[in-house]
Amino acid sequence: MSAVIKRELKAYFTSPLGYVILAVLLLFGGMNFSLVFANGYADMTYVLGSMVTIIFFVIPILTMRLFSEEKKQKTDQLLLTSPISIRAMVMGKFIAAVTFFSIFIGVCVIFNLVFQVFAQPDWIVFLGNVVGMLLFASSLIAIGVFISALTESQVVAAVGSFAVSFFLMSLNNIASLVNLDFVTKICDWISFSARYQTFTQGTFDITNTVFFLSVIAIFLFLTIRVIDRKRWA
Repeated sequence: MSAVIKRELKAYFTSPLGYVILAVLLLFGGMNFSLVFANGYADMTYVLGSMVTIIFFVIPILTMRLFSEEKKQKTDQLLLTSPISIRAMVMGKFIAAVTFFSIFIGVCVIFNLVFQVFAQPDWIVFLGNVVGMLLFASSLIAIGVFISALTESQVVAAVGSFAVSFFLMSLNNIASLVNLDFVTKICDWISFSARYQTFTQGTFDITNTVFFLSVIAIFLFLTIRVIDRKRWA
């Protein structure tokens, strides 16, 4: 698994795409931090919360190449016939994407340390935001990994991942349009944005944590099944 992680991380740092993704995250993160800092606030909740939309667009681009590129370049057969297990292959690609995204989280820690110099930020609330953001982003990454395994087109993978993510993020709006209690309850239960919001208050809800971890596990399992089926096809 470590070999896959190193290979994928190297691919991010040796291609313009990886630097573009980092630049976008750091640019908007820095802009939001500057805005909060200039207004005399020492709270990263707004900074991370305002990044949700950016992350929503960036993650499909981050994950689109993970398996699609292997298929297009015909290197997927080498992976399928290598000694590494499919589970380790999928987990390695997933962990590499999460690790790459975590660079942005590390910069956010630096932002909060800057707040610490001038004020007394609430580190519990900040930690809640960080954990929520990592769970939220990791879930979207797992979805992106799965969709990337379904096609050899990176564009299709990105659009498909974006569509699924958009649906999950829009469930609150869908619930408000459909005036039915059971539909509202289902949408609220599945909604990523509603579950993420609890973390922004510094509340570590075990239910929401298990929900995001379950989404990650389900989509990684589905990815393994898709790749395994191709191995024996």
